[in-house]
Amino acid sequence: MKTLYLECGMGAAGDMLTAALLELMPDREKTVRRLNALGLPGVVYKAEPAEKCGVIGTHMRVTVQGQEEESEDVHDHNHHHHENNHDAEEHEHHHHHENDHDAKEHEHHHHHRHAHIHEEHHHHEQMHSHADAARETEPHHEHWEHHHHHVHSSLSDIEMVIRSLDIPDSVKEDACAVYQIIARAEGQVHGKNMEQIHFHEVGTMDAVADVVAVCFLMHEINADSVCASPVHVGSGYVRCMHGILPVPAPATALILEGIPTYGGKIEGELCTPTGAALLRHFVSTFGDRPQMVTKSIGYGMGMKNFERANCVRAFLGETQGKKEEIVKLECNLDDITGEALGFAMERLFEAGARDVYWQQIGMKKSRPGILLSVITSPEDADTLAQLMLKYTTTLGVRRENLSRYFLDRDLMKAETALGEVHVKISSGYGISKWKAEYDDMAAIAKSHGIRLEDVQAELKLPE
Repeated sequence: MKTLYLECGMGAAGDMLTAALLELMPDREKTVRRLNALGLPGVVYKAEPAEKCGVIGTHMRVTVQGQEEESEDVHDHNHHHHENNHDAEEHEHHHHHENDHDAKEHEHHHHHRHAHIHEEHHHHEQMHSHADAARETEPHHEHWEHHHHHVHSSLSDIEMVIRSLDIPDSVKEDACAVYQIIARAEGQVHGKNMEQIHFHEVGTMDAVADVVAVCFLMHEINADSVCASPVHVGSGYVRCMHGILPVPAPATALILEGIPTYGGKIEGELCTPTGAALLRHFVSTFGDRPQMVTKSIGYGMGMKNFERANCVRAFLGETQGKKEEIVKLECNLDDITGEALGFAMERLFEAGARDVYWQQIGMKKSRPGILLSVITSPEDADTLAQLMLKYTTTLGVRRENLSRYFLDRDLMKAETALGEVHVKISSGYGISKWKAEYDDMAAIAKSHGIRLEDVQAELKLPE
């Protein structure tokens, strides 16, 4: 099974995820050209070599109308001295702007602006005017391209841009879904409906570029499974539009609910809302790297230097199969009728047993008997043991905890000259095999008056 594992020991940010995935592509230059041809207004991607702790990787530089969104270190005398703000913050923090357009609100800093902003820079930002109502009537791309310093755009504006791009529909759906995660979290934090959340355009287009790039690269990689390590979120504080907030920022913390995270001695924001939303959307499991045969490794580098390598690392390869914990429940029966045994087996299957079976055994006093066995998950074991006690004549149930190796299974349709048949494909541990569903083959055989073997002969081996 093709598996992608993301190592987030230095957090997660859109540009670093983009760079790590780019390094997995067989032709990186061609991929960057493809990203630059997607049609994002004013956006230019540039992959640059970068080195952290002696390891060479890639930094993805994204500019919007020739400018790059940057963060600066926090130097707040009322808090700890924060020198280690993560570079990936520069792209993201979606510059939330509440849905009222008075002049005072428009003068606020961009949402999640990271820094003790120097006074001259602060003054420069406040001198920018914002788009007036007349500008909103312009064509959409012009609206984004010509007023990128001043416009605040809604979720629907962003989705309109994404849906206009030259990318597969599945990539558009993924990108819109990621932005909905961000908008929903920002809305909950600020007590707004997600449709009321507005994003400042320069930071937004930079973040949209990261979201679209990651979604596009995920589509190209086409992994069967995506998993990741627990996420390092950093520590300390971050300066936002509404003041100084703890790391992780509220929207990031909300997006990461249910995902294993940890802090540490590194001060700064290591996981941004965009990075968190991308992980939330694509990653199915978080934990240790699974047993896998690695085919390629990508290093997505940040800009700043820490004692630990500032990167996201991506592993792409084949997992060797899966293993899970199961429970076997058993009891010996010498005084149960066939009807009662059949009834008990039906109740056990209905309650979620993985398998139920019986064997003939010899019991004490030379009596013939039945060994009833039930295979189940650990969480269902107690319930099924109680049902065995209820529906059979046994006075006790034995429990054995086991591990099970198993192949991944997928169901696909196969066309035959006689009709459509569902085929179960199993793979793992270097093994791949398939089997047609009996019910489908039996139905075709009956309708044509032929043997099962004749239907089997018409099947094409799945590719």
